[in-house]
Amino acid sequence: MQLQLVKRTENSIKIGIRDADTTIVMPIIEKLNDNKDVKIVRFIETHPELEMPELYVEMYEGDPVPAIIEATDEISAYFSDIKS
Repeated sequence: MQLQLVKRTENSIKIGIRDADTTIVMPIIEKLNDNKDVKIVRFIETHPELEMPELYVEMYEGDPVPAIIEATDEISAYFSDIKS
């Protein structure tokens, strides 16, 4: 997956995700939804050959980047703990 900044404001961010893998994206969205400071989380999918999917995160107040980093760190730790 490759990430591309689409738009950023003081309290929101939209990130394009090339070759999005929903197996990874959906748990991140769930973690973001559990964050009390996150107002809106959306995974926007349009036509797969015309536009890349986007992740939109809006905060009640504050920067969404730390919330995304925290969610991805939690998911990474969870998957790292799985033993085969």
